[in-house]
Amino acid sequence: MEAASSSSSRCSYTYEEYKETADWLLAHTAQRPKVAIICGSGLGGLADLLDDKTAFPYKDIPRFPTSTVPGHIGQLVFGKLQGRECVCMQGRFHFYEGYNINTVTYPVRVFYLLGVETLIVTNAAGGLNGSYDVGDIMLIKDHINMPGFAGQNPLCGHNDDRFGVRFPCMSDAYERDLRALAKKTAEEQDCGSFLQEGVYCMLAGPTYETIAECKVLQTLGADAVGMSTVPEVVVARHCGLRVLGLSLITNKVVTDYDSSEKANHEEVLRTTQRRTQDLQRLVSNLITKI
Repeated sequence: MEAASSSSSRCSYTYEEYKETADWLLAHTAQRPKVAIICGSGLGGLADLLDDKTAFPYKDIPRFPTSTVPGHIGQLVFGKLQGRECVCMQGRFHFYEGYNINTVTYPVRVFYLLGVETLIVTNAAGGLNGSYDVGDIMLIKDHINMPGFAGQNPLCGHNDDRFGVRFPCMSDAYERDLRALAKKTAEEQDCGSFLQEGVYCMLAGPTYETIAECKVLQTLGADAVGMSTVPEVVVARHCGLRVLGLSLITNKVVTDYDSSEKANHEEVLRTTQRRTQDLQRLVSNLITKI
């Protein structure tokens, strides 16, 4: 068995390696989830709502990487949310941790081999859209893959047709029907007043954006910016999974050179704690309708 700590140096994985991980998980739990949830910074509490839970620390799962960021617990949790079998990642992997793009997205293909059909991705993001408030939840309708512009796309290299086609479409990455369902559910849960819909832009991090960079991203049409999510979505769509993305706006980006405001991770986690119950309620009720 390959140690998880060495996986960050891997440039690619074989179908058989993904299958080894999936088979190990299938052998260690009776759950057969159709929905997977990737929990962003401070949002791992979603997994705590599961019934009949079975949790696997990442370090115990063959070939799985490990998370090193505060707010990311680092375990895979199987269970039932509102009676629906699902699997939650309490902590994701980031490019800035030193992992290559294939390792960052490793769990998504494992989910596909587990039989997952729908992926829900959540993240903490900075608000670029001036009409957004801290604590808003943004439905992701599209993304801008800045690392992808620089050649850091998880689909570069050999394409295994067992996962998907060589040139997958991304114009429908975030499924319209799932977004409509999320909007309806938000209204039912009295979350509509702080639900937004917009474009998420991924930067590699780990630095927060300069004022000039924020202005560039606004010009490009981005409504929120973060350091995750897009690589997982690209691989999920390659595998044919349906995708719903949710960004919790935890801070407003600084665009004024005279401002004394500064983005920091502690603020992100504090905001997440204030809004996390609303986001959990939204996802919990949505998952029963998928």
